[in-house]
Amino acid sequence: MTRYPVPPFSYDDVAQKVCMAENAWNGRDPTKVTLGYTPDTMWRNRSEFLKGSAEVEAFLFKKWAIENGYQLIKEIWTHGDAKIAVRFCYKYHDASGQWFRAYGNENWLFDADGYVAKRHASINDLLILDAERLFHWDAPGPRPDEHPGLTALGL
Repeated sequence: MTRYPVPPFSYDDVAQKVCMAENAWNGRDPTKVTLGYTPDTMWRNRSEFLKGSAEVEAFLFKKWAIENGYQLIKEIWTHGDAKIAVRFCYKYHDASGQWFRAYGNENWLFDADGYVAKRHASINDLLILDAERLFHWDAPGPRPDEHPGLTALGL
């Protein structure tokens, strides 16, 4: 099965892939998110190394059980024929209600059918006050078109 668009990517293809990924992650459904990755996908997420969609799905279930109120914005950094690099920022709170903003970069390598075969993510967390939250839309769900992106928010 093919997941369009497929490599080689144009800028418009990349914009579509990034939007698809952001929307999927903002839906917070691990099963749906993993549909964008190959069954044998390889991930580095912070200091964790995952192999295969089953490990990724389990990781995401655990992640969203801890990271409450998760909302994400992704922005294209650069791309090649079968590679995309994004920068991203997301906010979440822990069980005590403490808010965090996580900043990071992801590198994606796609297979010929348009699925992510490799994902490398570097992420740093910053403790923030409730008043410092910049993402405001009903969640879970996609970021509304009128909500500013990272650059417009000064991130």
